[in-house]
Amino acid sequence: MTRIKIFDTTLRDGEQSPGVNLNKLEKLEIAKQLERLGVDVMEAGFPASSQGDFEAVKKIAETVETVTVTALARAYKSDIDRAWEAIKDAKKPRIHVFIATSPIHMEYKLKKTQEEVSEIAVEMVRYAKEKCEDVEWSAEDASRSDLPFLASIIEKVIDAGATVINLPDTVGYTTPKEYGVMFRYIKDNVPNIEKVDLSCHCHDDLGMAIANSIAAMQNGATQIEGTINGIGERAGNVALEELVVALKIREDFYPYTTTLVLKEIKRTSDLISKFTGMVVPGNKAIVGRNAFAHESGIHQDGVLKNAQTYEIITPELVGIQSNNLVLGKHSGRHAFKDKVEQLDFTLTEEQITEAFKAFKLLTDRKKEVTDDDLFVILTDIQVDLSTLKKYELLSFQVQYGSHNLPTATVALNTPDGKRVETARTGQGSVEALYNTIEALIDEKIQLTDFTLSSIGKGKDALAEVHVTMIVDTYQSSMSGRGTAQDVLEASAHAFLNAINRIFFTKNQ
Repeated sequence: MTRIKIFDTTLRDGEQSPGVNLNKLEKLEIAKQLERLGVDVMEAGFPASSQGDFEAVKKIAETVETVTVTALARAYKSDIDRAWEAIKDAKKPRIHVFIATSPIHMEYKLKKTQEEVSEIAVEMVRYAKEKCEDVEWSAEDASRSDLPFLASIIEKVIDAGATVINLPDTVGYTTPKEYGVMFRYIKDNVPNIEKVDLSCHCHDDLGMAIANSIAAMQNGATQIEGTINGIGERAGNVALEELVVALKIREDFYPYTTTLVLKEIKRTSDLISKFTGMVVPGNKAIVGRNAFAHESGIHQDGVLKNAQTYEIITPELVGIQSNNLVLGKHSGRHAFKDKVEQLDFTLTEEQITEAFKAFKLLTDRKKEVTDDDLFVILTDIQVDLSTLKKYELLSFQVQYGSHNLPTATVALNTPDGKRVETARTGQGSVEALYNTIEALIDEKIQLTDFTLSSIGKGKDALAEVHVTMIVDTYQSSMSGRGTAQDVLEASAHAFLNAINRIFFTKNQ
């Protein structure tokens, strides 16, 4: 079995998904979970892109113990300096330098010749190597590059000190056969290629990211780059959970192994979905809510007789519990604390007290509290969103009828501690609520996305709302989330969460 290293770029490429904007605390929690998942390398971010990203990468590098932490850098000394400053305290640091090598990128984006690109690549790898022993070099848009030139530049950057060579399908253009041929060509035509790990990085624009990644492995790749839930720019990246489970289930066919802890997959997927606001589709392989559901009578009959008739993957393999109804209104603090430990959350006594209060409030309105409900409570407590507060919801009321214009009344605490209240109307209950909140704050807001989903099942399920907005004083997309048993309350919390995150980012 060939050992395949898993390079997770959820915190860098994944965060580039439209509408996703993670703060430092959320990135740190994701990084801790990726470490529990067992990835070999995590790309913590792009430090040169912003002060916030620099600080997040630095904090992750100082916290993570067992995983290589890498930071992305363009082929500029200033980017490399910034990347090194962010990761220098990591137990296992890596600098990731990239430059485009395809004709279209070199001509129109870089406006440089092959010789100039080659010289820059060698110089920047050598410069990075002076700072960090582990240097990954990526040929951006490798799948559309000239193969002889690609082989030539790879040989040179390896001589300059690169330890990993990454050949991305940056725009998701290639096919499995073409991608495999490229990797085989590099293996056969770069004399020093055995000195490095050969890596692939596939985007899913044509829906072939998994197939292309497998083709790369079959032709010499020893590192796979991707994201959890397949998030990323445009159509996203290869979904790592799909790839590693496929290798496990079909180990009779694929002679490859990874060190991922498969039972941590569902938890990792849920955490990233919650923080990014990118809801996992119900029919998503491995982690979708329907992945282990059977509605057809023929299927149900077969599963009852022998689960393997229609289930090639057991839910327990990826961390899905078959029965997670565990706590109710009569559960005490000790039972709650035991459940927190079972769910593998690390909280202080103060945080446990706060979480227990939130749990008790929920049990007053919900008969049975599931693991999914607890996951929502505990992740919010763990990230400590109180540090983001600027506006606080005191109360709200919405009047709605089939023949009446919806009217909302909202009371807020302002940043300076004043209580403000007003009322506004809208064409629907949520619009009335949002019009009212917006009237109480100074900024002009453009809401660009609103997503409503449920946590668990049943009429008493928690509602979770994700919003994306642009505020006139901060011309960048910002997301917010809110959870409550009432849909309108969750909507209000999500709207204010986004506003508060904008102010927190500005202050940072």
